[in-house]
Amino acid sequence: MAGLVQSAAWGLRRLKGPAEYPPVSSAPYPPGEGFPEFPALDVGVPPNPVFGAVRGALRDLGLDAARFGTAAWNPLGELVAPGGRIVVKPNWVLHRNEGAGGMDCMVTHPAVLRAVLEYAFLAKPAQVVLGDAPLQGCDFDALLDFGGLRKVVAAFQARGLPLVVKDFRRTIMRQAGDLKLVDEELRPESDYALVDLGGDSLLEPISGDWKKFRVTVYDPRKMRAHHRPGRHRYLIAKEVLAADLVVNVPKLKAHKKAGITCCLKNLIGINGNKEYLPHHRRGGADAGAGDNYAHRHWQMTVAEHLLDGANRIRGFPRVYRFCERMVWWLMAKAARQDPSVQIEGSWHGNDTIWRTCLDLNRALLYADANGQMRDVPQREEISIVDAVVAGQGEGPLAPDPLLTGAVFAVRNPAVGDFLGAHLLGFDTAKIPLLCHACSDVRWRICLSEPDRPAFDPPFPSARAPSGWVGHLELPQ
Repeated sequence: MAGLVQSAAWGLRRLKGPAEYPPVSSAPYPPGEGFPEFPALDVGVPPNPVFGAVRGALRDLGLDAARFGTAAWNPLGELVAPGGRIVVKPNWVLHRNEGAGGMDCMVTHPAVLRAVLEYAFLAKPAQVVLGDAPLQGCDFDALLDFGGLRKVVAAFQARGLPLVVKDFRRTIMRQAGDLKLVDEELRPESDYALVDLGGDSLLEPISGDWKKFRVTVYDPRKMRAHHRPGRHRYLIAKEVLAADLVVNVPKLKAHKKAGITCCLKNLIGINGNKEYLPHHRRGGADAGAGDNYAHRHWQMTVAEHLLDGANRIRGFPRVYRFCERMVWWLMAKAARQDPSVQIEGSWHGNDTIWRTCLDLNRALLYADANGQMRDVPQREEISIVDAVVAGQGEGPLAPDPLLTGAVFAVRNPAVGDFLGAHLLGFDTAKIPLLCHACSDVRWRICLSEPDRPAFDPPFPSARAPSGWVGHLELPQ
């Protein structure tokens, strides 16, 4: 498994026709042509080039290369033995696009998941868990209704294959009229393991500000119990830690807080409570401490205090509603006076979120089934990235579509993010998540940045999020 850290290999395919997914009427998205490794699968109508792109990316990655083109080809079987446990981790952040861009650029498309799951089951696992921890406001049932996803799941279960779908969240927020109701402890803590990176956490250098760690709509008091000098704990679903192979299937998007979301950022969803995930630090960067926004504004200071108060009293929905409305009014007013104001740490100066993301990737690789960090990798990992319709602009929750027609596969998640940033036309040297992804630290993720590929023809350049404009693009 140490080779995972060293691997700079990648495989990329782009659709020959339009950059689009098969019509939802064709769900559950069978392959559009016969492949020798799937002699019993029916060929669907209309064609399904997405299935072929996933297959091609796995081939180009070089997995089980000697048997490609034969009935014995089993690419993921090189990473997990028969009877092993597999987790497939899509990007299921929210059930709706908060902008006008639609869902194709928002979450991992079910057509991609169909192909990935076929190759997962080709490895003859004892079980495949398809799971994620979306935002607390995500309607999980509505999410499963997108794009024929239920039909994809049902197709495997009807064949008697051991596929289960899991919502890894412990907390959800339901909309009841104009009120927001919070349900907590939906799964017992015994379904998770605490993983403590201690003083080796990448958050440790900024832990002098530990009382300022925040994630926007969660109770800050709960975060304080888990992130402070010398203690940095994450609550990771046991299904993930029990896995022999994790298949990461992110959606490539621009991201307001991190610059990019791809393989590395997608692991936010293996954690059960968002209160364990510092996303920014309260306050303005010009005050010498926080990184929520660049310049101090009295409206922002008041809004942050109000938001903290509201998150402490979420059990009182009417009071919470009033406080929340005041918060967003104050933030909007500050933004009108100073267009550079970005809320929720949504700007290029966020020096917190990249640390949390890399910590989670280190935990996935090195934490054992009980959550103890070990000195050698504990499981295999592969990432198969859905970039057929990528997300640009105000991702991750309000992206606009960027039609690239690409699917790519990597063994190393950092390599996947470098490749994704190049594909979007972003400068990797300007993205803190990537600047530190190959750092020589304990529980290292990768050794070095791969060479920049020359895409022929080039992909269309993505629009940066508003808080990153002028700080993400390649020099002209």
